[in-house]
Amino acid sequence: MGKTTICASLGTALAKLGARVALVDADITLNNLDLTLGLETSVVYDISDVVSGKCRLKQALLQDPYAEGLFVLPSSHAMRSGGIAAKDFKEIILTLRENFDYVLIDCPAGVDEGFHRAVSASSEALIVTTPSISALRDADKVITLLDSYKMQNIALVVNRVRGDLVLEGEMLSVADIVKLLHIKIISCIPEDDKALMMCGSTPALSLHNQAIVMLAHNIECGTARIFDATAKYRGIVGKIRRKLIKI
Repeated sequence: MGKTTICASLGTALAKLGARVALVDADITLNNLDLTLGLETSVVYDISDVVSGKCRLKQALLQDPYAEGLFVLPSSHAMRSGGIAAKDFKEIILTLRENFDYVLIDCPAGVDEGFHRAVSASSEALIVTTPSISALRDADKVITLLDSYKMQNIALVVNRVRGDLVLEGEMLSVADIVKLLHIKIISCIPEDDKALMMCGSTPALSLHNQAIVMLAHNIECGTARIFDATAKYRGIVGKIRRKLIKI
């Protein structure tokens, strides 16, 4: 559903607003977060080294070369998924909170031990889903589980929205999804073939990145702007675009 890309892009956007941001890869055995940011060759220590005492937390953090204030704590290939206790993970997150404005945890897929370890260390949650029925069913299950953790705030990010299909009635709208899940919406991320992640020295202001910037402002500034994925497909020109897509 693109949660790792959104986590990395959001962290970059928040850092470019002047915040200090730590990204934590909670998907033990996989290293998707540093790979997504292009930092995989810079990894010397990872979260397992911090837990084992091989290095200090500060030594394991990677600084993004393009976004001042953005740091990444990589996951571990060597350690099994259950190798990090929830209390050790929570201690790391609490330490990061003392030094950063935002600590974004890239939660593993599914609702197994890794999910609960990540969630138990969190105070707020962004649920990333897509407009497909199967994804929405999974999101509904996650919302129910998160309710038991008594989060301070839970909000929804709807990813890969096709504005043309929404207007044609072939895809659920954001409003439909909110009604189904009974949860606050904080961002709509459009499907964008030209999307480049919000990182690097000269990120393109694609539709995807425009939506990510709106999401970052909603979090940092308390705004409530939601990207309208249908806007470019409305009116006469929009109808032409929709017809051309079907050709």
